[in-house]
Amino acid sequence: MSVLIKGLAIIGVLVLAAVAYAVFSVLSLEKPGYRVVYKSGDIEYRQYEPYLVSETLIEGARDYKAAGNEGFRRLFRYISGANTAQTKISMTVPVAQTESSQKIAMTAPVQQTEAAQGWRVAFMLPTEYTLETAPQPTDERVRVRAIPGRLTAVLRYSGRWTEANYAEKRAALLQALAKAAVTPVGEVQSAQYAPPSTPPFLRRNEVLVEVDRLPE
Repeated sequence: MSVLIKGLAIIGVLVLAAVAYAVFSVLSLEKPGYRVVYKSGDIEYRQYEPYLVSETLIEGARDYKAAGNEGFRRLFRYISGANTAQTKISMTVPVAQTESSQKIAMTAPVQQTEAAQGWRVAFMLPTEYTLETAPQPTDERVRVRAIPGRLTAVLRYSGRWTEANYAEKRAALLQALAKAAVTPVGEVQSAQYAPPSTPPFLRRNEVLVEVDRLPE
């Protein structure tokens, strides 16, 4: 019995160590800069600083998860060296995913283009890069785009990064904004900060959308 107890204790320590490592790894990654300017219940209003993203549009994916997985693979290849400089780019968080069925801005030249129905998946680029210095993707399905500073409403939650959770939290966010008479600008985005190895109850997930103003 004592051997069994010791074995379970060792397993417990290893699990805790793995969890601590996963949490530390996430905390050490660069994230978009923002400041919280207002909070109402579970909704946090943030003023984000401008930043760059590498982004890809997934068309014809079976579902939300499949789109996220394919988008992650394309973007991970880009930051791993599939770029014109053959440079490895530091990983950042979160992994962002947005349903795309409307016009989105291109970066060069500045124009509007109709995006087909699908999901846009994006990684933030480290702040050391500008549009001029960021390595360009060799995969034509990946692009680098500037995200301007913006006021954003955010609902944070734990658990798995699933389409059901996304739909539930998206509805809750939009309902809270409607109640506050705040108008969303564009599409709701989902964001995942933790790697899949992180236990669901410790994961940081968010749904967020740009808004026109703060609640009165």
